[in-house]
Amino acid sequence: MIARLHPATFALVMATGIVSIACELNGLRPIAIALLVLNCVFYVAVWVLTVLRAVLHRDRLIADFLDHGRSVGFFTTVAATCVLGSQLLIVGGFVRAAIVLFCAGVVLAFLLTYTIFGILTVKEQKPTLAEGINGGWLVGVVAAQSVAVLGAQLAREFTGHEEKVAFFCLFIWLGGCMLYLWIISLIFYRYTFFVMSPSDLAPPYWINMGAAAISTLAGAMLILAAPISPVLQQILPFVRGFTLFWWSIATWWIPMLVILGIWRHLYRKFPLRYDTLYWGAVFPLGMYTVCTVRLSRAVDAAFLLAIPRVFVYVALCAWALAFFGLLLELRPERTVPTPSGRF
Repeated sequence: MIARLHPATFALVMATGIVSIACELNGLRPIAIALLVLNCVFYVAVWVLTVLRAVLHRDRLIADFLDHGRSVGFFTTVAATCVLGSQLLIVGGFVRAAIVLFCAGVVLAFLLTYTIFGILTVKEQKPTLAEGINGGWLVGVVAAQSVAVLGAQLAREFTGHEEKVAFFCLFIWLGGCMLYLWIISLIFYRYTFFVMSPSDLAPPYWINMGAAAISTLAGAMLILAAPISPVLQQILPFVRGFTLFWWSIATWWIPMLVILGIWRHLYRKFPLRYDTLYWGAVFPLGMYTVCTVRLSRAVDAAFLLAIPRVFVYVALCAWALAFFGLLLELRPERTVPTPSGRF
């Protein structure tokens, strides 16, 4: 189990954290608290397994860093850390814990971004675009934006340095937006000019939507933090417009991904069974719920709240199905399938 641990296993924490926040923002506090407790256990457990893998199976860990399809999964470490920080702040009110996780997220984001993209740039043997690119690459965007989201919420807590923290979050947000535009162009090109098989449309393609949704959330939190930052106040119309741009992209992706899912599982009869990567599909549903709530406040569009009131239950159902699949996966008598080499 430890040897086969996928780099993207922290997506479990990402999904649980954002669904918990979605529940909190939609009046489902008992569920939000239960998921918070559960997520703290998940976070510690996945870190323990990751450290054990680094010690006991270092060769596999290094191989994952060198793999175009799997290395980007390590970005879930950053996103999980910052989403848990946001969850602790919003659901539990634990400001100090959130600050610690924010600082850890910044360090992890810097180290992993330049390590992963540096390795993938200079390695001598590379896959073709069709083999190497997938929706999982956008977790790099999610990682950056999760730092911006948590930082924008905590900026006021850094007394005397509020403006600097807000500016840093603006910088991270814009950098993440740049990264999304680069990567999604390659993914869309892959979609439309290469033959797609059902196995190519793995769950991480939902991150196409999730990365745009968290970019929306980061923009909304920056808008709400504008009073403490003269820089944000000067460019507030741009930030509002750009945030709406990201929400429209996230919304556009939803019907497309549903159609592709129907094609994959109903038309092409691809089996629907548990995969760790399905947490990468749960996360975008929760994120779209949360970003729409925050956007409605940031741009004074209360009518948008009708969407998260429904979407929160979609996210909850998706989380419950994935969790049930995880429990079945952990049964001792279960036959272990051969793991995929891709994200």
